[in-house]
Amino acid sequence: MDTMFLRGPAMRNVTDECLQIVIGDGHPMFIDGIRALLHTIDTLSIVAEVATGSAAYRSILDYSPHIAILDSAMPGMRGLAILEQLRTDAEGTAVIILSDCEETTYVHRVLATGVRGYVLKRSTGSSIIEAVHAVSRGGLYLDPAVAAQIIPTGVFGVSGTMGRKPAGRTLTDREREVLRLIALGFTNKEVAGRLGITTKSIETYKTRATDKLDIHSRAKIVQYAMIQGWLESPLP
Repeated sequence: MDTMFLRGPAMRNVTDECLQIVIGDGHPMFIDGIRALLHTIDTLSIVAEVATGSAAYRSILDYSPHIAILDSAMPGMRGLAILEQLRTDAEGTAVIILSDCEETTYVHRVLATGVRGYVLKRSTGSSIIEAVHAVSRGGLYLDPAVAAQIIPTGVFGVSGTMGRKPAGRTLTDREREVLRLIALGFTNKEVAGRLGITTKSIETYKTRATDKLDIHSRAKIVQYAMIQGWLESPLP
């Protein structure tokens, strides 16, 4: 079967306080490693382990977990199609991708699907833990090796470290907050609900902000937000 449901000592009692997680990877030994890492966090509960993209999709719809940790190369992922579908059908689940790919264009494409975390498989286990903590707080996590490629390479005419910020582009407080929430992976509808305004207003603020900054893709919005340090701030 595609899905392996946990029983016995491997599964913890699920409570309202627990973060529920689905793990998806085509290699059982890798799943064993992720499970061992996550079991060091008392507030997490693994509700399902799967080996294919289709099983991941079904399990996420069945369990509505807070977080799904998925291998981008496991069978049945159909490129980014599963991720695109999850963004539509499972808005409440934050997806963390595990990947061997460090190619910047691919990372941009993955982020554009609404994925909240990107971890390289060659990284240490602590990266997965950090990613889980970041997305559970509503943030976004990029593996340091990936972030190092994306941020310093002349984004918005900026070079150097993330501490150097673009100047001369003034956003209103509302435009800034809308853009920040979009960078964190929220849909226009979710942003509208959080801020208590209409979806049409969100679209207007987003258009104004992106026109001012001359950025017109979600990947660029995420890059800008990271440079500004917005992703470390608490959610409203």
